[in-house]
Amino acid sequence: MSKAADDEGVPGGRGEPPGTSAQQVGGEAAGGKLPSKLSASSFTPGWTKVSCPCCASERVEPLVRVKLGPKVVPETKRWLIKLIGAPQKDGGAGLLAHPGEDATGNTIMLSAPRCTLLRATEELGLCKIYHNNEMEAFAYNDRDNFRDSDNMEVFLTLAERQYIIKYELDGLRAQKELRIPGMPDSRTLQKRDNIWQKLGQAGVIVDTFPLHNPGKLKDLSKSWYSGNQLAQPLDKVNEYFGSSVAFYFSFLDFYTWSLLPPAILGLFIAYFSREVQREMLQSVSGSQQQEIQDEPEPLISGHMLQAVFSMLWSTVVIELWKRRSSSLSYQWGTLNLAERFAEPRPGFHGDLGVNPVTGRVEPLFPEWKRDLRMALVSVPVVGLFLGLVVLGMMCFYWAEARVQWLHKDWNSMISQTFLYVPSVLHIVYTNMLANLYRTVANSLTEYENHREESAYDNHLTGKILVFTFFNNFAVLFHIAFFKQDVPLLRKRLASLLIISQLVNQVTEVVIPFLVDRFISAPHRTESEDDPEEDKFRNQGTLPTFPGLFAEYIELLVQFGYLSLFSCVFPLTAVLLLLNNLTEIRSDAYKICKLFRKPFCPPVASMGVWKVAFEVLSFVSVVSNAWLLLLSPRLQKMSQEAGMSSSNLLMGAVMVEHVLILVKVIMAALIPDEPDWIRKKREHIEYTSMQALRQQKLNVQQS
Repeated sequence: MSKAADDEGVPGGRGEPPGTSAQQVGGEAAGGKLPSKLSASSFTPGWTKVSCPCCASERVEPLVRVKLGPKVVPETKRWLIKLIGAPQKDGGAGLLAHPGEDATGNTIMLSAPRCTLLRATEELGLCKIYHNNEMEAFAYNDRDNFRDSDNMEVFLTLAERQYIIKYELDGLRAQKELRIPGMPDSRTLQKRDNIWQKLGQAGVIVDTFPLHNPGKLKDLSKSWYSGNQLAQPLDKVNEYFGSSVAFYFSFLDFYTWSLLPPAILGLFIAYFSREVQREMLQSVSGSQQQEIQDEPEPLISGHMLQAVFSMLWSTVVIELWKRRSSSLSYQWGTLNLAERFAEPRPGFHGDLGVNPVTGRVEPLFPEWKRDLRMALVSVPVVGLFLGLVVLGMMCFYWAEARVQWLHKDWNSMISQTFLYVPSVLHIVYTNMLANLYRTVANSLTEYENHREESAYDNHLTGKILVFTFFNNFAVLFHIAFFKQDVPLLRKRLASLLIISQLVNQVTEVVIPFLVDRFISAPHRTESEDDPEEDKFRNQGTLPTFPGLFAEYIELLVQFGYLSLFSCVFPLTAVLLLLNNLTEIRSDAYKICKLFRKPFCPPVASMGVWKVAFEVLSFVSVVSNAWLLLLSPRLQKMSQEAGMSSSNLLMGAVMVEHVLILVKVIMAALIPDEPDWIRKKREHIEYTSMQALRQQKLNVQQS
């Protein structure tokens, strides 16, 4: 949505004189009760006034806090409050703003009136419950027929209301060149500049973040990670943190419980298969044991069973998750999110011109210049980091050969311990390299200057996924298919599963908890009697939530270990299950206690991550088929049958193609969405099309 701002009398004001009734100045922010110190009698009269009678309310709930720079003068603050509170038709954000307890302080509290929330609900394409109890795409002109549309606290979730405020602020654009009052003349906004971004660059706005609701957060914590319950309160998570966070925890929960079948199978194989027991003992001890010739061997080994099961399991899990995901998107009202010609993202820059598609005046950046930047800068830098991965792999092989030679020479407990040192050092190296690369990938994607937020996210995710796959799986693939050293592959996988999980738990939970407990917490001690302004300010001392990128990467790597290589180490699923049972609660604790509340846009699925999991699921067929080819049992059986290497290779290729065909058939037999969801989606699309047609007819008749 495009808005404009003018420095010559932006409508709105700081508020009304003390004693003005809340009905005159209030705005339906959420319909929620205010904390004691920010009650209607003391806090509401300072809110900017609303012109729409239906938006008047006796109480306003502060939803977002804006922190201003230390050098911002009262004149600039008053101008900013007027800009935020001005109606959208006059170039403002159409929000409710309050200067805080100190009119000259560095805080502005934000909320949103009913009409602004409802219009944004339609623009975002959210679905809500109609009067007939069916989920329908929300239409502002038909708002009275939607259930609870007069009560914003019930109609919209807390996360949706807070995101809408960010959505409106990011949509503020200068209609013409204007000067920021109270700032030097050099700080001038050009036409179509993103006002909120420019104010941040000028130091006027230091921070903008949504506020926690202590009561709702306490209730969510009790039902999420404080108790002994196994099920996650996903609807409450969606209501408080938004659908993007809820989808992550829903997938984490679904994936964790999906680990039960392979974990049970892995325990069964490890307990009953003497071959597996012998190989696992060899990988731990580093010594070779002679096979007992008189041992009866079953026709199908545990490795074969595990490999075939992993291929089928990965397919079923991904297909069932698609069905669950579509059901959740319908339940949370994100099934029909709007695909529109969005405003340029805040970080986009270029020469001002007329967009040939939308006809709007906005910054333009040539596509050829972006392609040139990607080809001459991004691709070489990504290639450099992939080269560093190869360098680390070569160092790992060199160190592995040295400690093997040392163990053969010493043959002691100390030398046996040294066998795992190269793997541990290489894991630490890859983790450090991954953290550095993530920072570089962000800078590269910003330098590419993508117009849409979705394009920015897709290119960033693509860079991270390419590096992650190479960084985590290159060594394993090289050991398996080039060195063809199954014992080394088994030892390496066991080291990754154990060391990586320990490192992740320490870096993601223990260190943030200690920092919060002993460094940050003493500086934000508060009691129930403290002013609400102080409590809001304390929330600003928490670190910014880093997002779910690292969490999805961790799950993707886990899924890769299990689906690609678990046939050489059947206890893979057991270790992952134990880790994820604690991961659910630790991730919930982190987002509730250790970080600020994030802005979360409504989403309809996991997005590009779903594609990444599907790709790994397909690659698992090739990986497991070739690992079976390297199985000592299969090699021995082929020798006894007098099969040549070429015949064995052709047999493996045939088995691989048969399994791929089975995988494709299974995926086709399991629909991506339940039949009732498909009908609901088509009905929503049809009613939306009818509403648009009727709206065009009304415009033509008028």
